[in-house]
Amino acid sequence: MEAYYEFERPISGLEKKITDLKEMSIQEKMDFSGEIRALEQKLKKLIEEVYAGLTPWQRVQLSRHPQRPYAEDYISLLFTDFQELHGDRKFRDDPAIIAGLARLDGQAVMVIGQQKGRGTKEKMKRNFGMVKPDGYRKAIRLMEMAARFQLPVITLVDTPGAFPGIDAEERGQSEAIADSIMRMFGLEVPVIAVVIGEGGSGGALAVAVADRVLMQEFSTYSVISPESCASILWSDSAMAEQAAKVLKLSAPEVKGLGVIDDIVQEPQGGAHRNHQEAATLLGKSLSKHLQELMKDDGASLAKKRVAKFRKIGTQYIINSPIES
Repeated sequence: MEAYYEFERPISGLEKKITDLKEMSIQEKMDFSGEIRALEQKLKKLIEEVYAGLTPWQRVQLSRHPQRPYAEDYISLLFTDFQELHGDRKFRDDPAIIAGLARLDGQAVMVIGQQKGRGTKEKMKRNFGMVKPDGYRKAIRLMEMAARFQLPVITLVDTPGAFPGIDAEERGQSEAIADSIMRMFGLEVPVIAVVIGEGGSGGALAVAVADRVLMQEFSTYSVISPESCASILWSDSAMAEQAAKVLKLSAPEVKGLGVIDDIVQEPQGGAHRNHQEAATLLGKSLSKHLQELMKDDGASLAKKRVAKFRKIGTQYIINSPIES
């Protein structure tokens, strides 16, 4: 793995040593198996130490890792018979949302993912995963289609936030987000949302009103990005690292607040190190939760979903003097 963040450099350096030793073993026809095993054990221990002691800001960086699997990666690795569907039937198709019919372990589902894109050209096409109103309206259309055909809905959340540009505001960005949230509450089919990278603000919540909300181990979920938070609180985006500490955006912290239901473990060192293993772990979790939810009827699911979200944060409400 090529190091991308400073805290990854010791791992990358050791991996390079192992690779070089393996190549030398082949070229020189010498047995370095003992040395290689020793270095691999050292590497395993180093990865455990580094990723066990991540700071909140390092977790933010990891959730944005350019080699981390995106929605399209998980769709290809986890689902079969994927048939992408396009358009909101009102304005256009938003490539920041990739969605369609698929099968998970043979079960037909509607999968909807926020896609960031790799490389400059695709990032521009996908608008860096920042969804416009057309994308949310496409998601609404397909979720309601799934409900008509009694298909479970699975959403893959990965966005720094909804697109804040003028054209998005002109076409009703806030209304589209609010409408998506409202309609998800009424879906009478199982709904599972997974934060696979960044879960940023209302742009993430718009497709995360679910019976089960999951987070991958090194993903983040927050009302605002650390940079934007720092700009508002201290008028200095450079204080993002400090903002990350107080936002409580890591998976264990968010679960502790009662906002999510489960944490999906990642491969040692993060999902970016092994896409296939990350997909396998996610697939097991999705199948488990889906099987549990499918035992309930649609009307009951919708009712419980509303009750679940109404409870979030109630343990932190302090009675005001007026109420008492």
